[in-house]
Amino acid sequence: MAKKNLLIAQSGGPSPVINSSLRGVVEAAKCFPDQIGTVFAGWHGIEGVLKEELLNLSAQDEQEIALLRNTPAAGAIGTCRYKVKKNQTEDFDRIVAILKAHNIGYFLYNGGNDSMDTAHKVASLAQERGLDVLGIGVPKTIDNDVGDSEFKIIDHTPGYGSVARYWTMITQNAEEENRGSYPADPVLVLQAMGRKIGYIPAAARLADPKREMPLLIFLAEAKLSVADMAERVNAMVKARGRAVVVISEGCDVGDLGVVTDSFGHAQFGASAMTAQQALVNYLNQHGLPAKGSARGQTYGTDQRDTAIYASTVDLDEAYRVGQKAVLLAVAGTGGYMSTILREPGMIYNVRYDKVPLADVANSERTFPQAWISKDGSDVSDDFVRYAMPLIGEDWPSVPVINGRQRFAILKPVFADKKLPAYVPQADRK
Repeated sequence: MAKKNLLIAQSGGPSPVINSSLRGVVEAAKCFPDQIGTVFAGWHGIEGVLKEELLNLSAQDEQEIALLRNTPAAGAIGTCRYKVKKNQTEDFDRIVAILKAHNIGYFLYNGGNDSMDTAHKVASLAQERGLDVLGIGVPKTIDNDVGDSEFKIIDHTPGYGSVARYWTMITQNAEEENRGSYPADPVLVLQAMGRKIGYIPAAARLADPKREMPLLIFLAEAKLSVADMAERVNAMVKARGRAVVVISEGCDVGDLGVVTDSFGHAQFGASAMTAQQALVNYLNQHGLPAKGSARGQTYGTDQRDTAIYASTVDLDEAYRVGQKAVLLAVAGTGGYMSTILREPGMIYNVRYDKVPLADVANSERTFPQAWISKDGSDVSDDFVRYAMPLIGEDWPSVPVINGRQRFAILKPVFADKKLPAYVPQADRK
């Protein structure tokens, strides 16, 4: 392939390490000046591509690109919830026109299953139209639901290790709170993200691998009713005098007035009721076997946008899957996602490989039933052995200036627009 420009975009929810992957892409691309020209970013994902809002990453200061490592969430180049559906032919035509107008030869998309599907469709369509464009996926999701349940497509997704570390720390601190205040507040219920996939709430067990806390974990996959959960909470209170509970936002506790995004995914943080509040209400209405009340707390986007809880292992791996995506691109290997595969053995080690985008787009990982306790209120030691290496052992090194975290600040240098203005199909009234 002749020298071409590279375009990267991202969609879906952000993560504490998403910008580490972005840094990996930018810095790796600079190593191939004879094959890769300018590196552009779609400003707010595929929506920015459709609007021809292409941020020039090659024009940024090297220091700011380096600072992406410890810059969380997606503020650097933005993300979106816009889905290009197969019937939106004008959107696909527009994307192809953008790729052609800006001499894009490498289209990288950072995200989950839906994003991998988009990357595959865009690259395939561009080649059908005679453009020499390679589509490469970069994995990302805190939910760890990309891939398959046998962990052959990807062992874990960048972002998960950091949210797992977050819940390790939050649960430890919640235990200290509950242990001190339980004569008045014997039950503390904490709600974790995760929709219908239990990897995030399951990570609370990493705070107590020896099972010394009065900790209960309720995953959506366990399919317990509110009454079932209350029964297990009350049994713990009778046995230990108190209980710390981590509940998945996707647990079936009745009508929550759930709001969905354009991908059809539930947005529990925007819904009328929360799972933890429903459980707290039920416990207090039916009474606890101890004096005092149940209290609850819902954790929201802080799970995916805090730099200080990021896992150093996760940061490194996110960077390397970004690098791997560029290596696939310059090798002419389109139609693949860069991936992380765990090597067998006691010592944690991974290798970076590739898997077909079509395989990722058509897959869905679930939480293994074998990792859920028989009574549905905990997770197994096998899960602990799987997840513990992902959270790392050290605090991330986050630069601080005058008491404030120093994040990357990218200059608003955009490519000149070459096409007429365009309104994405789904945004038209």
